[in-house]
Amino acid sequence: MSGRLRHYVCGSTVHDPAAMFRGGERGIRTFPSGVFLYDDPDNGRRVLFDTGYATGEWNTGWRGSVYRRLLPPTVDASDDVAERLRSDGIDPASVTHVVLSHLHPDHGGGVRRFPDATFVLSMGLLRSLDAPRLRDGILTGLMPAWFPAAKKIVLGEDAFAPHERAGHELRVADLFGDGSYLVVDLPGHAAGHIGALVENRVLLAGDAAWGSDLLDVADRLRPVPRAVQHDYPAYRQTAATLRALADSGIRIVCSHDARGEMELLG
Repeated sequence: MSGRLRHYVCGSTVHDPAAMFRGGERGIRTFPSGVFLYDDPDNGRRVLFDTGYATGEWNTGWRGSVYRRLLPPTVDASDDVAERLRSDGIDPASVTHVVLSHLHPDHGGGVRRFPDATFVLSMGLLRSLDAPRLRDGILTGLMPAWFPAAKKIVLGEDAFAPHERAGHELRVADLFGDGSYLVVDLPGHAAGHIGALVENRVLLAGDAAWGSDLLDVADRLRPVPRAVQHDYPAYRQTAATLRALADSGIRIVCSHDARGEMELLG
C-alpha cells in the first residue's frame, strides 16, 4: 500500500475544557474541524472522511441558531472543503467516496460539494437523518436536495466483522476488500458513529473523543456534554479501546485534533 492521507482544516469552534470535563484545565481552546483525504492512485480511489463545516449562509432555522450559540463556528470562504482540496492540487470532482462518521454540522456541512461521489454511512446514521431528534444534532437544512438519491453504501450491523489489530478486537467493514480502508464501528457519540482504519496504521476516530489527548478523560464528562452523547457507556468503552490501540502503536487521529502536518501516513 502506498497511498497518501492528507489532513485539512475546514472551520473551527471554541470551547472551555473545564466546562466539558470535571477537573479540566480552564481556558478557551480551539477545536479545528478536520477532513481527511486518502489518495490511492494505484487503484484510482480518493476517499474523503467527513466534509467539515458549510460556508456561507445556513438556512437551518432555530435549531441552527441553538447549535451556533452552543458551539460557535468560525468559518470563512477558504474553509470550504472544495477550496481546501483545490489549494492542495486536488479536483473535488475526483473524490470517488465520501465516508461520513456522523452528520453533525462540523462533519457534514460540505456534502453538497460532492454530488458525483459514493457516500459511505451506517444504517444508524441514515435512520437519524430520516427522522432526526433534537439531540441528534443533525441540521437537515445543510443537506443538499439531491442527497436522498445520491449513490450510497449503507453499512448495516451485518456489514461489520471482528478484526484483531495489535491484540485488540474491532468491528470493521472492509470497504474495498483489500484491507486498505477499514470502516470501524465506534459507537457512543452519535447513532451509527463510524471511523476508518487506513492502511492498518492510522485510525480516523471522528468524534469518539473531542481530541486524541482527551481520550483519558472521556469518563469525566460533565452532565450536559454527557447527556448529548447518543450512548454514554458505549462512548466510554470506545475511548478505552482507542487508548489501548494507541498504546499498541496505532496512530489515533480525532477530527478535532490540532495537527501541524498535512500528511499522516508519512
